[in-house]
Parts: sequence; C-alpha cells; structure tokens
Amino acid sequence: MEKIKMQTPLVEMDGDEMTRILWQIIKDELLKPYIDLNTRYFDLGLENRNDTNDQVTFDSANAARKYGVAVKCATITPNADRMKEYNLKEMWKSPNGTIRAILDGTVFRTPIVVKGIEPCVKNWKKPITIARHAYGDVYKNVEMVIPAPGVVKLVYAPEDGSAEQTIEVHDFKSGGVVQGQHNLDVSIESFAKSCFEYALDSRQDLWFSTKDTISKKYDHRFKDIFAALYESQYKERFEKAGITYFYTLIDDAVARIMKAQGGFIWACKNYDGDVMSDMISSAFGSLAMMTSVLVSPDGCYEYEAAHGTVQRHYYKHLKGEETSTNSVATIFAWSGALRKRGELDGNKELMSFADRLEKATLETIESGKMTKDLALITSISNPAVLNSRDFILAIRERLE
Repeated sequence: MEKIKMQTPLVEMDGDEMTRILWQIIKDELLKPYIDLNTRYFDLGLENRNDTNDQVTFDSANAARKYGVAVKCATITPNADRMKEYNLKEMWKSPNGTIRAILDGTVFRTPIVVKGIEPCVKNWKKPITIARHAYGDVYKNVEMVIPAPGVVKLVYAPEDGSAEQTIEVHDFKSGGVVQGQHNLDVSIESFAKSCFEYALDSRQDLWFSTKDTISKKYDHRFKDIFAALYESQYKERFEKAGITYFYTLIDDAVARIMKAQGGFIWACKNYDGDVMSDMISSAFGSLAMMTSVLVSPDGCYEYEAAHGTVQRHYYKHLKGEETSTNSVATIFAWSGALRKRGELDGNKELMSFADRLEKATLETIESGKMTKDLALITSISNPAVLNSRDFILAIRERLE
C-alpha cells in the first residue's frame, strides 16, 4: 500500500517514562506503516530538557507556532524527588505551562466515549468538553502567612505617577493567611476568542460560568469581556452555525451539568477548569480516555493525552515486568493532530486515516479487547485483558 504523504510537517514533542514507550510503539505500529510521517522532532524528555537548560521546550513551542499543529507526549514536571532521581541542574518548570504561555492557549479536554464504558451520570449521552483558561488566578498567586495582628492592604501604584489606590484586605486581630491573584484583559480576551472559535469549529454550544455575584470585579470582568466579544464578533456567526452561547453562575452550571445530555463546551476559569476536567474524566470512565488540545487564538493546535507519564507502570517496565497501560488518549492525540494537519493542508487522505485510526481503536475496545484499567469498569462480559503492546497490535489488526 502506498503511504499517505504529508505536505507540511507537524511538530512532534516526545516525552517521559511509560508514555514515551507507548509513543514509539504507536509510531512504529499504527502510523509509519501507513503514513510517510513528516514531523519536526523535539525531545522533551526530562534528561534532554536538563541537558539543554530547558531550551528545547521553548524551541518546540516556537516551532508549534510556526507550523500550526503539534502533538505532545506526556512529560514530567519535576519535584524534589525527581531532582534527585534525574540529577537535575534545577527544578525545571512544567513544559505544558511554558508551551501554554508561549502559545497563549486555552486547553480543551474531552472524554473519549466508547460502548461498554458507561458514564457514572446515566443521562450523559455525549462528551462534555472542558475549556480551561490556562493563565493567572491561584496559579500565579502571591501569598503570605500573617504571624500576628496587623493590617493587609492591596495597593495599585500607577506607572504614570498619579495617585495610588489602596484597599484594605483585612485587619488581622491574630495570625492568618492572605493571598493575592491577578489576571489580564488580553489573556481573558484570548481565552474567550479561543472558546468561541473552538465552538464554531466543532459545531457545539458554548457555556461559560463564573461567580460574578460574589466577585463583582474579578469574575465580573471575565463575564463582561466574554459578553462584549460575543456581541461584537461572534453572535451572527453562532446564529448562522445554529449553536448558542450561554452564561450562568458556576454553581448553576454544576447543577445543570448533572442533568444535561452533554455535547457542549463548558468554559471555566483556571481553577474551576482544573477541578472540573478531572470530575468529567472520572465520571466518563478514566483520565486515560480523555483528549486534550491546546488552542491559541491565532489558530495553533497542540494535541496531547490528558494524563501523565504513568510512572508506576514505567518502573514495572524497567524491571522487565508486563504492563497493561492504556494508550487510547495518546493515540487520539496523534489522530487529532494528523486530522488537523490534513484539514489545514486540504489533505483528505490524512483526515480519513485519522478517522479510521480512532474507529479501529474504539472498535477494538467494543470487541472486548482492552487494557486492565478499562476491564475493571467495562459492562462488556468477559473482556480480554491485553498488555500494553498487544493492545496496540490489536488496534493495528483491526485497522488493516
């Protein structure tokens, strides 16, 4: 069979531990036999990030911006234990955080729905996509332990030298704790634009929720920016596409979500999105069955699995022990990137292959062949539990 050609390369970001092992098997068994794979390769494994003083992460993000489509393997964000384990020069920052900042992207996470893995919420029939604003709030906070009585104030000193503005945060009568957080209009606008564009691209309704009744300045700013952008740039496009934009309070959104059928995008502020994406993934079955795509407002896409490097399985692998690691989300990261590359290049063969790869993956599970994590929660009788490699080979057999 003649291999499918790729006109434009996509950016490939390799990663760490068990997902790095799966990454190579997926390429060897599910991609290279069918595609003349054209990638710009960057090794984001922790050792190489350490060797390059993390420059490789910056280079990969800039390449993603240049070529428009990237696919990323899961990577380690080091802590103190990892510092010792890998003999690191310093505690390098999260590659995902660095890439998000450079691309100014919004993270969209969607459950992979398959027959035999039923959602905990019985009325959820379609995936619910979480759009998480990936800047600011508690993740960029400053905080202080207050050891004794005293007053904490919030001060704004204008750059032009005009009068300072001061607000009292709290008059502490005893010890306590205080936190300051911020966000930027330009980042909120990018978040809103990415959400509106992704909704149009996927033909799905868009929900957005904050707590503006309590946070009358901070959260209300998000609400106002979304509303203004929708009215000025997206209302007519949404109506023409037959989709809706809906704003509500975060607590009302949570209540509505539990009774909804799914099939929409739920846009959340940074912390809300962090928490709710895990709730959605768990309720739909497994974090290993969750796609993640970073979308920048200027139309750059970076696809990855929503989960981490599967450290425990990697240590078993190093000992020569058999693992049964779920590779579905990593396969879907590749299929998503290949489909988007094909879409941007007008390469229908590549788009069709991505569709077939996903179909073969889901049909393998639906036939009763799956990894151990899915076998523990499936409604399919007597599933065949396959090891990491054999599961990928079963997908290849069905693909062929």
